[in-house]
Amino acid sequence: MTDTPELAHLIEAARAARENAHAPYSKFKVGAAILGESGRIFAGCNVENAAYPQGQCAESSAIGAMVTAGDRRILAILVMGGETGAEDICTPCGGCRQRIREFATPETPIHICDPAGLRRSFPLETLLPESFGPTNLAF
Repeated sequence: MTDTPELAHLIEAARAARENAHAPYSKFKVGAAILGESGRIFAGCNVENAAYPQGQCAESSAIGAMVTAGDRRILAILVMGGETGAEDICTPCGGCRQRIREFATPETPIHICDPAGLRRSFPLETLLPESFGPTNLAF
């Protein structure tokens, strides 16, 4: 999905969501955008809270928007955090990797961006190998 119109739309949505992040404590704004099974894009941002464990990651916010709208499948997800040109990239935290897995396959692409654009892309299985997911509970 590199250099596709879908990727450009995901970058645009994640960038706009990142601008609305509520990050008064860490000052680390993150935006995420999901391409859902319907073809729609769902965005979210991180929302910090003075009681730190009560905050919400951008990926979780985007997943919530997707589920609220009725989609149940992540075809691709893009995460935008960090500063332009920073050495480190901002990949999903462990909890978000598992949340993504609930609605994605091991092959689902996860695109990592900074404000300047795409830095790297990974299949979910690279970030969460040997994952536990819905198929483990199939009856």
